Amino acid sequence: MPIIKSDQDLIKSYLSGNETAFEILIAKHKDKVFAFILSKIKNYNLAHDVFQDTFIKVINSLKRGKYNEEGKFVPWVMRIAHNLVIDHFRMQKKTRSIAPTKDFDIFDVISDNDKNAEENMIDNQISSDVRKLIEKLPEDQKEVLKMRYYRDLSFKEIAEITDVSINTALGRMRYAIINLRKLVEKYNIQLQIN
Repeated sequence: MPIIKSDQDLIKSYLSGNETAFEILIAKHKDKVFAFILSKIKNYNLAHDVFQDTFIKVINSLKRGKYNEEGKFVPWVMRIAHNLVIDHFRMQKKTRSIAPTKDFDIFDVISDNDKNAEENMIDNQISSDVRKLIEKLPEDQKEVLKMRYYRDLSFKEIAEITDVSINTALGRMRYAIINLRKLVEKYNIQLQIN
């Protein structure tokens, strides 16, 4: 009876030059990863493309030594797949938008083209401060906020990607805004030019 190696053993073997070890690793987890992607994208061919991209990214990350989550290979691969699914929806949204060449940024909405260098520096500082505050939010709130404001996804799309109800996505957004306001007060950050 063959000895079933752990994911960690297979990764070490693959990084030592054993290509077959990676094939075994893919075979062990492909059904779960593909089912996850297909459940989000709902198109077999597109899901297959994202699946391929996921494992290309896994290979590249392993070869660059970017994997160090001992015993957590599958959750790591699922995060990569999840991010690629989000990228897929973002690209889909961009191709449908009116101005596909311009990335959406919440700060562009309030931008003024006639600002001087000092005002632009202040705007950049505010933008940087807000991004730092966002990173302090709980993971689920941060994820919804980023998808909504930086990726311009609808709450319906966010709900589908995160596998929660629209009401849950809206609730997470509400708490993200409330918590951001608290963080602004806590760190005494100015979000406007006086």
